[in-house]
Amino acid sequence: MTTKVPPARVQRRQRKAELEAQIEQQRVEIMVDAARWRAASSGIDDGWRQLQRFKAPLYALGGMLLIRSAKHPRSLVRVAKRAAAGFLLMRRARRLLRLTQR
Repeated sequence: MTTKVPPARVQRRQRKAELEAQIEQQRVEIMVDAARWRAASSGIDDGWRQLQRFKAPLYALGGMLLIRSAKHPRSLVRVAKRAAAGFLLMRRARRLLRLTQR
């Protein structure tokens, strides 16, 4: 004796299969995108690891500079002015190079 499966149940099974296939496809896409993301950000991650490696010496150097600048504040102002001038000079040089290359 065979029992007939109601059409609503068949439709639900089909819909469930479609949704499961869609979810599986989305999982695959997420895994591919995650791999691309890791590959694209590997350079940034490597740079961050380099900074982490030198964190303690950088803290020590910063502390020494802070102590020196507290004792001689004018030298800090002079260095800041020179750094700002150097930054502005580099920015203008880049602009000039871009204009001459056109």
